[in-house]
Amino acid sequence: MRLNDEIVAEIHLLSLFNLVSHQEGVKVHHDAEPKMIEAAQRLFDKDLTTRTDGGYLTDLGLEAAEHAQRVLTILGAKKSSD
Repeated sequence: MRLNDEIVAEIHLLSLFNLVSHQEGVKVHHDAEPKMIEAAQRLFDKDLTTRTDGGYLTDLGLEAAEHAQRVLTILGAKKSSD
């Protein structure tokens, strides 16, 4: 699977969720960048979030966000010198 702009926007949006507190959601406002509004809709359509404008993560969304954030952490880590 290749990463296209839509997938990148969805991963970005998933990375904004606070995984420590499931009581904290994400709100994508109507004046946000169109690609973020569209990403929020796609995540809802995939049953990853509870609302078309973000909301809370579903169980599947939580799993996806955990994986997305873990990948971003690994890719952003600096390799220590041997």
